[in-house]
Amino acid sequence: MFGLWLLMSGLFKPLLITFGLASSVLTVWIAYCLKLIDGSLVSKSGLRIMAMIRYVFWLIVEIGKADWAVTKAILASPEGLRQRLIKVPAGQKSDLTRALFANSITITPGTVCVETEVDHFVVHALDDATADKEALADMERRVSALEREQR
Repeated sequence: MFGLWLLMSGLFKPLLITFGLASSVLTVWIAYCLKLIDGSLVSKSGLRIMAMIRYVFWLIVEIGKADWAVTKAILASPEGLRQRLIKVPAGQKSDLTRALFANSITITPGTVCVETEVDHFVVHALDDATADKEALADMERRVSALEREQR
């Protein structure tokens, strides 16, 4: 997280870097002392790491495409948008991947996950383009593919 902040802020002053490193180390140490994390955090997550990296890049592209679609929809319809609530099936096995799927829906422009149920999410869609159930089903399949098979 510190590296991401450093790249995005562009603030390479020694004092800020020192404070950032110190606060990062302190945060990890406190979390470790509270037993919130341990040395095997990645292996316990149950996610396939390389699949996760591919998913993040795919999601960035999808966010860009959705952003363009939302911009076009807003500029093209001065009378208003056709907002709606839709049910999106969610077949993930773990809470981690369910949260990842819900957050992926929410950070994609034009959609917000407003409610989670056992087998589906209720999603607010801005218009017909963002209410594309096939695209959301594709996202659901990709998130489900991140889970490791339980042995």
